[in-house]
Amino acid sequence: MFGVLFNGVAVLLSGIIGLLIKKGIPKSIDKSIKNAMGIAVIIIAINGIVSNMIKVGSDGSLHSSGELLLVVSLAIGTLLGEILKLEDRLNGLSGKIESKFHIEGFTNGFVTASSIYCIGAMAIIGSINSGLIGDHKILITKSIIDFVVGIVLAASLGIGVMFAFIPVVLYEGSIALLAGLLSNFLVGDLLIQVCFVGYALIGCVGLNVMTNNKFKVVNMLPSIFIPVIYYGILQLLN
Repeated sequence: MFGVLFNGVAVLLSGIIGLLIKKGIPKSIDKSIKNAMGIAVIIIAINGIVSNMIKVGSDGSLHSSGELLLVVSLAIGTLLGEILKLEDRLNGLSGKIESKFHIEGFTNGFVTASSIYCIGAMAIIGSINSGLIGDHKILITKSIIDFVVGIVLAASLGIGVMFAFIPVVLYEGSIALLAGLLSNFLVGDLLIQVCFVGYALIGCVGLNVMTNNKFKVVNMLPSIFIPVIYYGILQLLN
């Protein structure tokens, strides 16, 4: 669990540093920083999608796969999220926090940062390695990346980013504790499918940073589990 806790502390410290920097940033350039951060997140998402969906053949040709599964996963997952009203429930909870502690914009920063930190191959594989064989290298590397990103995010989006350490520790900690089971399950094509759906959601997060939350990303989160269900059905049929 050392790697998980290290990542959580890195996220917390980056949030604190970002908040201190935010106090010295004029409002006139705050929008420019958000746009720049949004572009950076979108580029990360595109890179993640391409690296997981496109493969190089033995003859050097490029082959893509998973486009249909991506479309189906986003459609079904978003439908489930809308039915369950996940974003409304989270907004209701965070709204109470904002009103009680007078923290403006808590939800935006919290959801944005949590999505970026938790979705991706490094969080999954790093947590499995940390819990299964005590190898923390991937999570430590991820922590360094999260630390840099977190400073910029907190400087732009506020205190909600700092509290993203909670879902990071819970998410990665759960995977680390279940590492023995997940190491035989979240591998190969399934891991690739989960990751490219996750990176698509990160792309939506980037667009939200730039466009004042046009996408209900929380309602789209069930999309990540659709490849798992699809893979499970294939296993039963086979």
